[in-house]
Amino acid sequence: MSPLLELFQHRLTDGETLSLDARPRVIYSIDRNEARFSVAPLELGSEMGGHLLRYEITDELRLDSQISATLALDRDGEYLVRCDRVELPPGGIAYLHTHRGPGIRCLVQGRFRVDVNGLGQTVERYGAWFESGTEPVEARAVSDEPAAFVRVMVLPRELLGRSSIQYVREADRDRPKPQRYQVLVDEPLEL
Repeated sequence: MSPLLELFQHRLTDGETLSLDARPRVIYSIDRNEARFSVAPLELGSEMGGHLLRYEITDELRLDSQISATLALDRDGEYLVRCDRVELPPGGIAYLHTHRGPGIRCLVQGRFRVDVNGLGQTVERYGAWFESGTEPVEARAVSDEPAAFVRVMVLPRELLGRSSIQYVREADRDRPKPQRYQVLVDEPLEL
């Protein structure tokens, strides 16, 4: 069975804890704009902030996830897990592109329009979507404020410290890019 990537959201109050079993995961704090990677069992409290995103790689579908997606990966390859935050100014556009691996995104600020193969959706704050990496995507901030999303992707390990984006149209490769990236986790991953 192919592994799954799942996203969960938690809003922990002071004194509340969350016990997690051992599995690859990234925990992102919306309050602090920090992330950490772990494969060990974990006890989470409000020390990272009250609003957390938990991205997990698992072999079993759980019904309480916000979104789940099957990762089409070459089981013989070496991987890395990357968590980054991408920000666009109002009206900013991420030109038609692909990535070298799949991932789940969660919008943490503004509104966003995502178009994949001619099908579009508008994403509201804390909404999430999956990108396979192979299907071309064009996206833009569609509110009067900047838009930002946090994504976790599973990529070939050879991309450690390097960008995974590939622009589809030749003309877009040299155009100014309004998006800003902040890599929070870039760690080798054993699957």
